[in-house]
Order: sequence, then C-alpha cells, then structure tokens
Amino acid sequence: MEVHFNNQFIQKAQHFIPLKIISTGVALPDGKLTSDELDQKLNKPHGYTLKRSGIEYRYHADYQLNQADLAAQALNDALARHHIAADSIDLLICASALKVQALPYCAAHILQASNLPDKTATLDVNVSCVSFISALNLAGCLINSGSYQRIAIVSAELASRGLNWEDEESSMIFGDGAACAIVEKGDGQSGILSFLQETHTAGIDLCQIKGGGTRCNLRTGMKDSDFLFHMQGKPLFKLASSLIEPFMTKLMQLSGLQLEDIVTVIPHQASHLSLEHMRKRLKVSQQALIDIYRFRGNQVAASIPSALHEAVITDRFQANHPAMLIGTAAGLTFAGMILLP
Repeated sequence: MEVHFNNQFIQKAQHFIPLKIISTGVALPDGKLTSDELDQKLNKPHGYTLKRSGIEYRYHADYQLNQADLAAQALNDALARHHIAADSIDLLICASALKVQALPYCAAHILQASNLPDKTATLDVNVSCVSFISALNLAGCLINSGSYQRIAIVSAELASRGLNWEDEESSMIFGDGAACAIVEKGDGQSGILSFLQETHTAGIDLCQIKGGGTRCNLRTGMKDSDFLFHMQGKPLFKLASSLIEPFMTKLMQLSGLQLEDIVTVIPHQASHLSLEHMRKRLKVSQQALIDIYRFRGNQVAASIPSALHEAVITDRFQANHPAMLIGTAAGLTFAGMILLP
C-alpha cells in the first residue's frame, strides 16, 4: 500500500484531534488456564473447549489478587518501557467494565495501588467492553482543551470472578488481564481522525450482570445468579451483525478515509467467530488484524488496549499508517476510532 504524508490524512478528517500514544503496557495474573484443563472442569471430552471457544489458554486470577493491583502493574509497565516519570501523569482514567466495588470508583483504588503521586486527578469511564476507545477519545479532548498534559488510561478486568459455570457459552471464553496506554498531545502529526459511538437499547438485556447496583441489592431483592455474567450469544451476534454495516460507513465517512487506507485493525477480542467475521467484513489480512484471542480470551474492556499493546510491540502501529480500534459492548453499544499513530 502507498504511504501518504500525515497531513494528507489529517486534512481529510472532519474533526482531527491531535494525540500521541507514547507508551503501552500490560499485566497478566499468574494463573494460566488451558482449554484441556477446562475440559476436565466442565466434564467435557478432550478438545471440546478448544474447538468451541477457539482459545488455547487464558489467564484466571486467584481470589487473592486485587483488581487495582493488576491495573497498577500494567500502568507501571507502560511507565517503565519508555522511562516515563510517574509524577508526569496528571490524570489517571480507569476504563474498565467491572468494578472493584460500588464506591468509591475504580480509578481511586488504582491510584492507591500505583506509584503515581497522591492527589493525582482520577476518573472512571465505563462503556463495558469498549470503555478504552471512549476513554481515549475523552483523553484527546481533555488534552486539547488544556486541562491535562499527559494522561494514563488503564483497563483491568477480573472477568473470572463473575463467570457462570453453568453457562457453557460464556464460561469458556473469558480471561483476566490489564493494559495501559499513556497519551499526550504530541507534535500534531498524530491523533484521532474519527470517533463514533452508538447505543442500541434493543440489545440491553442480551449481555448483563444485574447485581452490584441499585437494581438488585439487599433492599430491592437479589439472588446469587444476579452477580454472574449472562449472555444470549446468538441473538446478540445477530443484532450486532445487522447494525455494524451502517456504523462502519459513518465511522469511515468521518475520517475521510477508505477501508483500504487502514493498515492495522485492532478489534475487541470478543470471540474467534467475531474476529473472523471482522476480518472478512473488512477484507484485511491475518497480519493486519490484531488477534490475541487464542492466548487471552475475551478480557472485556482490557481486550482492546491489550491488542493495541500487541500492535505496538510487533511494529504494527506505526506513523503514517492509519489504525482502527473497533468493538461492540453490552448496551448494545458500538464504538470505533480511526487513529493516526
């Protein structure tokens, strides 16, 4: 593919937001769970879980690991990789779907566990599995308003804590993990070419955890299963598939680019079937599509920044090469972003 100069891409975008990702990092729990081990746990024949889930292994934390500690490990990894001073971060955003607890919010817990100075500003962004994309757009807006200079965005999930082992469909696919991206304004030659988010409430009940808020609690009534993950996979996939085409069209129109201009696609690692559907829909090569699903599973909101980190360390996130972040989430919510690294 012919590589254009940055300003040619920037001039085509309707609303360009200067932003530079200066470092990324990841963290994983110690516990690695293979599909063979899941076969035994679920009382299935050898090879069943691998065939159904498409995952060779995923990571599940033990019950002693704190979600905020895992997030802090990913943050520290991002700081260390490019020798970034902790006191240069003036805002910490937690972009996770799952909470440490109802109150206070997750970013406060992560700050406490991290090496960042106390009093650092913190906030949460929760759009389920696409939280990172929304947080990245917010970070770009805040930096360009002059409110902050350098922002760390962290997504950390312990999805294994909410698995319903009686639900075969979802119990096989989720993994734990954390990832971080550190961003600043940069020199204006990189940034967000387009961002789009849509919520279609026709799918609001197709993917949910009811407990943990005001809907199902000690006062309103609750049962144990309210605190476990429930997903209706087939209708969810059908609804998402029917809506993705117009969403993609809008996202590309906002960027001013064509699909063939996109060099790297960084999708939510929802399932092996969704990744294959995405590859065929976008007509991209295996090399262009960042796929870490086979060795991580679905890490909820940590999936996209973990895949971004993989793109960075494998030299598939480079200047002059537009990249797409894309995913669906409970809601039913779509989020997408075209980035110029």
